[in-house]
Amino acid sequence: MTGPAGRAARSATGRRRTPRAVRPVEPVAPLAPEEPPAGIDREALTRTIAMVNDKGGVGKTSLVANLAGQFAAAGYRCLLVDLNRQANLADDLGFRDGPADDRGAGLLVSVVAGTPLRPVEGVRPGLDIVAGGARLVDLVPLMVSRVQEQGREAFLALAEVLAPVAGDYDLVFIDCPPETTILTDLALAAARWVLMPTKSDGGGLVGMRLVGERFALARELNPDLGLLGAVLFATGSRSRVVHAEVREAVEEAFGGHSPLFTTSIRHAERTAQDARRLGRLAHELEQEVAAQPAWWASLREGGGSARRLSPTAASVAGDYRDLGVELLTLLRATEESTTPSARLDARPEQEATP
Repeated sequence: MTGPAGRAARSATGRRRTPRAVRPVEPVAPLAPEEPPAGIDREALTRTIAMVNDKGGVGKTSLVANLAGQFAAAGYRCLLVDLNRQANLADDLGFRDGPADDRGAGLLVSVVAGTPLRPVEGVRPGLDIVAGGARLVDLVPLMVSRVQEQGREAFLALAEVLAPVAGDYDLVFIDCPPETTILTDLALAAARWVLMPTKSDGGGLVGMRLVGERFALARELNPDLGLLGAVLFATGSRSRVVHAEVREAVEEAFGGHSPLFTTSIRHAERTAQDARRLGRLAHELEQEVAAQPAWWASLREGGGSARRLSPTAASVAGDYRDLGVELLTLLRATEESTTPSARLDARPEQEATP
């Protein structure tokens, strides 16, 4: 893989240069091992990350799409599971109303029937998806009925249908909806890790505290679940005060553990608008910005009135690259210190040198 995404992946897997240091924080330790429920291969789910915050608009979908998109471009196989009825991943990845957009029907059928998920392949090279959408409205009453009949064990339904396919991927991301605790509980029962984006405003921090409550309950059902960390999203400041406030909120929500990623994603409204309007990821916009002619050349050729892409795409793409390297480095360090057999392997040797 050439370009900045390839360089970031190689640095994360130890190629060419040593990855930069990660914050010295231990993720929440799993509870004492218990016998996993029959039929669920927890080993296959060890690289499954739920993107969770009970507050909307804090960057969950943007982080899922951009992290997975950059990892896939660097040679990793990634799967996205969209539990959001708004299905904003379809916009961010540009497949709204296309063949891949079944509006959540496939996900609903798999959970109802208990059959393995059937991802749509190749939304990007190496990036597959189980789409969300309006059909997931039927999943909530279904789960309410199952919980009444089976108790909290019913929330293992997603783990049961995800595990048979998760082992085919290097990383699996679950995009969780805001304020729909039943669907969030499905994700938490299936995931190995929780990653929480937040803004520095009060709403995002309150949302994290609500996740903390769901997290504690989920660990009774899924003892392997751990907190990978929190990420500041669309922030206009990298000040120590802001970071300290977020760290304190995480600590309060998760009982003394306060892992906050060093990297934050900057606020760039024009780039966010361009990305969703065009169905492009930040690193794809970065490449298009580099290829577009200078403004004076466009003006000279009569194209001065055409809407130009914002050059801030390069900075935002760089933030996502830094966050991806930090995430992979943390995952690798955690796996090597706990389960040597489940390490995040270096990616294929077919990566080309830049």
